[in-house]
Amino acid sequence: MLDNSNVKVKNGMLLEFAKTVELFDLTPIEARVFAYLYVEGTPLTLDELSEELGKSKTSISTSMRSLVELNLVKRVWKKGVRKDLYQANNHLYKQFLSFYTKKWKDATENRKESLLELKNEFDQIQNDIKDPQIQNKLDDLLDFHNRLDCFFKEASEIKKDGL
Repeated sequence: MLDNSNVKVKNGMLLEFAKTVELFDLTPIEARVFAYLYVEGTPLTLDELSEELGKSKTSISTSMRSLVELNLVKRVWKKGVRKDLYQANNHLYKQFLSFYTKKWKDATENRKESLLELKNEFDQIQNDIKDPQIQNKLDDLLDFHNRLDCFFKEASEIKKDGL
């Protein structure tokens, strides 16, 4: 049995860690489920999580599906247990780096494609009515997105090298 000091520290740790993982675009309930599984360290059922977190089994189940898809949580098997058990993936840095890098890379590529389309439209405008400030800002934004693209390619290489 945990004393009040340990409970206070554990609850604070859960709260702060959940806030951190929310930064990776997890919903508050997904972040709480992940944080709880990670801190608890043992596989738990949806019923156990629902009871511990005070949320419906349906909302826990929905969150769990998302977390499993993101490879942040895995379904595990335990002899003698008939219900599905879930456990947090303990390789946090690698999982979040992978998730975060992919998300930013995809978003950067989409923005870059849109900017290139705008540049093509701008290039069609006659020279005598082109606003040079727009030309400069468009070039700056494309350069920025190219640099982001290089950054995420480097991050992917680091990940492949096992860091």
